[in-house]
Amino acid sequence: MLTHINIRDFAIIEEIDLDLYPGFNVITGETGAGKSIIIEAMSMALGGRADTSYVRRGKEKAVIRLVLEWEDPDTALLLEEAGLEAETPLVLTREIFASGKSLCRVGTDPVPLSFLKRLCARLADIHGQYDHQSLLDPENHLKLLDLYGGPPLAELREETASLFSSYSHTKKELEQLRSRLADREKKRDFMAFELQEIREACPVPGEDGEWENRLLLLQNSERIHRALSESYALLMEGSLTEELGRALRLLEDVQGFSPEISALREKTAECYYAIADDIGPQLRKCRESMDFSPEALEEALARTELLNKLKRKYGPSIEDVIAYAQGLERDLEQIDGADRQAEALTCRLEELEAELRLACRRLSLLRRETGEKVAALINEQLRELNFKNASLSLSFSQESGFTANGTDRMEFLIVTNRGEEPKPLARIASGGEISRIMLAFKCVLGRADRIPTMIFDEIDSGISGATASIVGKKLFQLGRERQLLCITHLPQIVAFGERHYKIEKLDRAEDAAVTVTPLNEETRLKELARLLGGEEISQAALRNAEELIRQSKRS
Repeated sequence: MLTHINIRDFAIIEEIDLDLYPGFNVITGETGAGKSIIIEAMSMALGGRADTSYVRRGKEKAVIRLVLEWEDPDTALLLEEAGLEAETPLVLTREIFASGKSLCRVGTDPVPLSFLKRLCARLADIHGQYDHQSLLDPENHLKLLDLYGGPPLAELREETASLFSSYSHTKKELEQLRSRLADREKKRDFMAFELQEIREACPVPGEDGEWENRLLLLQNSERIHRALSESYALLMEGSLTEELGRALRLLEDVQGFSPEISALREKTAECYYAIADDIGPQLRKCRESMDFSPEALEEALARTELLNKLKRKYGPSIEDVIAYAQGLERDLEQIDGADRQAEALTCRLEELEAELRLACRRLSLLRRETGEKVAALINEQLRELNFKNASLSLSFSQESGFTANGTDRMEFLIVTNRGEEPKPLARIASGGEISRIMLAFKCVLGRADRIPTMIFDEIDSGISGATASIVGKKLFQLGRERQLLCITHLPQIVAFGERHYKIEKLDRAEDAAVTVTPLNEETRLKELARLLGGEEISQAALRNAEELIRQSKRS
């Protein structure tokens, strides 16, 4: 419940300091006195969008402070989750700077505007002309129904939203995977062909160099064979070894006469045995191992050409070719794996779709059951608000696809006169009718949301006379359940107020200022007489005001 309002340097308000009480509080004042400015200030303090144009001229900032009593456990949980003291009374402060900055506080702690909105949505509800527009918009009707449905509907709606989130995520993942697969599928055959080409060649690291060396030998085989044969003949079949043998024997005879001769004998022996036992046999072996067949040359040419082709396509080296093949294997495995993944995602999507369809059906059934209750309760309120022949009904239809809110579309329809067909609320011509319908909705839905404070601005738009008295009585009854703050200009509504405040604008030499005064029985009677008879308060107007108050007490 809102217990205190302090507004400073807001538009033409210099400072207002006002205590409020439970029940039905009414605020009256001349046109232009500043009634709507107070509502605007309270709206900003409760989380509305800040507007720097409301900062009083010449001031650095506007400050709005609200003090609220509360008992709601969910509010306590919300405060605790934000790391704030769950204390009562709760002081909310909104500072709006002329420079464009805005600051929100709960107690002494700064909080984000988003949190202030969430918190205040549980503490107070401001109803103004925008709510008329909101009620006329079918897009908001399902929200109103779900609000009345309370926790059972909220839980089922959350389950539906969670399933829809999983369904949408899986569907998107599958679509992206299929898109990638479509691109890869075009390349699959070509990738498989390349891999087969490399696999058939079975390249081995470093073999290209070996084959190039072998080909070089084979292409020069005759020249090499001739050189090896002649070298062997010169060393082993000619006189070279015989002459070295004779020289070795001669040196052996005289080696004992000089160390120098002995050393020469050793070197000569090394040459002799190197040729006879090492070089000569190796030359013979190398010559005999040479393969001069055309088949060997053809094989070397073919293998070298194949390896060079692979290197040109996938190289530049054999190692690069092998690495490329390994990459192709991984890509093809990924494609095969993606196929299996797509199958799994398709199965999962079908499961989620079945679960989501069932959840949407359950949600729709519960909404229809809830809708019947809401329609019955609102129709009861409408009858009490002097809609003798009015009948509210709900029209359900289905979306073409799933949404986070299910598949329902719903619109409130109404008949206001006998013999008419149900029609959308937006086609009601009378502003008074829509005001009373809005009040009927507030009376019914207010029981569901249990917000302790309701603030009404322009609820009496378009109504007068007996209907105004009925509205006043309804507001008074609603005030027994919660705190109501209502700005009105109708004496029939004012008469039902349990507390009455008057707003006045003072025109001073340099500026204007707004005051709000709590009225006692005498001043309240005069204000009510003014509303009935104009600025000149006659005895007749005073008697009418007294009678109006007596009638309101008898109602």
